[in-house]
Amino acid sequence: MNDGKAPALMIWALGLTQIIGYGTLYYSFGILAPDMAADLGVSKDVVFGILSGALLIGGLIAPRAGRWADRFGAGTLMVPGSIAAALALVAAALSPNIAFFTASLALMEIASSFVLYSTAFTAIVQLGGSGAQRSITHLTLIAGFASSCFWPLTSALHVHVDWRGIYYMFAFLNIAVCLPIHWWVRSLFTRHGVRRSDQDGAEKPDGAAHDPAPPNAVFLAMLAAFALEGFVIAAVLVHMVPLLGAVGAGGAALFVSTLFGPSQVASRLLNMVFGGRLSQTMLAVISAGLLSAGAAALLVSGNLLPGLGAFAIIFGLGSGLASIVGGTLPLELFGRRGYGARLGWVSAARQFSSALAPFLFALMMERWSASGAVSAAAVIAAASLVCFGAIAAWRTRSRRLPRKQLVST
Repeated sequence: MNDGKAPALMIWALGLTQIIGYGTLYYSFGILAPDMAADLGVSKDVVFGILSGALLIGGLIAPRAGRWADRFGAGTLMVPGSIAAALALVAAALSPNIAFFTASLALMEIASSFVLYSTAFTAIVQLGGSGAQRSITHLTLIAGFASSCFWPLTSALHVHVDWRGIYYMFAFLNIAVCLPIHWWVRSLFTRHGVRRSDQDGAEKPDGAAHDPAPPNAVFLAMLAAFALEGFVIAAVLVHMVPLLGAVGAGGAALFVSTLFGPSQVASRLLNMVFGGRLSQTMLAVISAGLLSAGAAALLVSGNLLPGLGAFAIIFGLGSGLASIVGGTLPLELFGRRGYGARLGWVSAARQFSSALAPFLFALMMERWSASGAVSAAAVIAAASLVCFGAIAAWRTRSRRLPRKQLVST
């Protein structure tokens, strides 16, 4: 199974479900939110506040979803996840009032925990054996086109169809495309007798079988690093165009922001081609360093277009790597056993910080100015760099210790 064609086909198929999943459940929301607010009789801020609350609920369910993926198999969970995503989109489209809409958005974020990256990564680890890290990189490369596909698609549809009609169409996509693919992935688990990750041995990938088991402090440092990184990425992404306008980019703000998406995809492509020589721990350090450098570039560039372009490119490269190491670093440090549960905690940490980031960053921009908010983002990104650096230092020391012990004996 690990060396055949099925895993490659599975990655392409899951990549399509990730594009549809992120596009319909996440990226389309920002475009449709003004129409939603007007239709439901509330302000746009209220609609985004509801989204933040729904993200927090999704973060609460993520660790449990990860444990279920370990126990029952990730492929098994993705089938009901597809159905739940479609039902949530239909429920949102049918919403007669803001309370019903709030409940449907909460269901949408819960469904996301069963069909998006964390569960897809777990399925790859459970099916992919020793090649799982590279397969995760391939999946993120494919899924990186979600925003490029669904931002223009949603905008084009919205010219002719209201947000309710678009959500009906998106529900159909989840049922007609994602559900059959997830059903097929589930059949691979049954057909090949794949062991679930709570039944696998505690062996580590890539020859790390004899590394000492990481202490709890390493796991907590990893969660803190991903939470801090998630805060910075979410804050800057949500406010990118107004932030660039506030620092004096003027009419170039929209152009500069378009450099971010291709940079994300480029970082994943570069990692796929050249990243095999680096550990995932080192890639995590590089990712956090790029986010810090990107924020610093925005601070020192003023309104100069080359500096603003450098910010978007560097920040996009860091964000692209962050998506990869979110799935591969827990695997490298802790191995396959309990991988789904650990990834669930990583998703929870990121979702909690991402839910709070837009509001807190907007508050910082209002109280401290755009430069002050960017300075805070740079400090937070640097804090994530410190956390990842501490993990890298522990890993280096722990790998040297067994060698010294062997020499002494």
